[in-house]
Amino acid sequence: MLRLLESVKSELDGKKNLLAFSGGVDSSALFFLLLYENIEFDIAIVDFGVREQSKQELSYAKELANKYNKNCFTKEINLQKKNFEHNARLSRYKFFEELIELHDYDNLLTAHQLNDKLEWFLMQLLKGSGLVEMLGFEMITQRDNYKLIRPLIKVSKDELLNFLHDKKIKYFIDDTNFDKTIKRNKIRHEVANEFIKYHKSGILKSFSYLELDSKKLHDIKIVKQIKNLFVLENLNDIRQIDKIVKRLGYILSSSQREEILKNKDIIIADQIAIVIQKKFIFIAPYRKIKLDKEFKERCRVLKVPPKIRYYLKSENISAEFLMKNLI
Repeated sequence: MLRLLESVKSELDGKKNLLAFSGGVDSSALFFLLLYENIEFDIAIVDFGVREQSKQELSYAKELANKYNKNCFTKEINLQKKNFEHNARLSRYKFFEELIELHDYDNLLTAHQLNDKLEWFLMQLLKGSGLVEMLGFEMITQRDNYKLIRPLIKVSKDELLNFLHDKKIKYFIDDTNFDKTIKRNKIRHEVANEFIKYHKSGILKSFSYLELDSKKLHDIKIVKQIKNLFVLENLNDIRQIDKIVKRLGYILSSSQREEILKNKDIIIADQIAIVIQKKFIFIAPYRKIKLDKEFKERCRVLKVPPKIRYYLKSENISAEFLMKNLI
């Protein structure tokens, strides 16, 4: 029988866990694996209303939650078609993080599996990305106030399907995932899935070695962290910025990395402020708020980068505390 890794169970036991649920193969399998391991968790599901089936998936989530005594958090979000996938991802995580803060969850669980990891790797390879971007999904990622955990990241899609069929567990299939005019789907069905079917053990070993190498090569030297504000030692390596931005829930594109290195003082996608100085790099979420004159003057005297001031103000962080030992 398929089981969760002991290293994963030790992270989940005795903690407050929130499962990002969809009703698909992966999240349905993870729901029941968590049940069988007697791990406590609740579920959250977002309905974007773009497929008729989404209402059935929402109903299924509520049905499971009621049957197994779980809290089920739901949200309906309407998005424009432009940049839909990107904006949908941001909206989902925003909802999950609101729930985490409101209900004090320790961990957010997503059902990404090995095929997803290889698919991402290949997509980034085609874009000309570096090692940090290609590795993409880690099993455990520390965020500011919670851990993002992917318990199935070493499990293949076929293993999950076999588990669901053996246990006669209901799940839904999103037909849009089979549209091969979408590059991601084409890579998934014609390359990633076939590779894993015949070479799973070798792929797992390669990812393990690559992750070890990446950690050795690209350690981040964080000089100071205050909530989601990071000050790094400037090592002239864009990959250290990549890692921090990823912690903040955003993946940089190749063009954005080039823009950061060119401008050195920038707001990315109206979400992340990045300021590169000679000795330090400042990274923080960008906030659109009004700054009073007294606060701006204090920041100016202390040499707080202008684009970082908004986050300081929004989180009531002392400018003096931030700049202590930096000037």
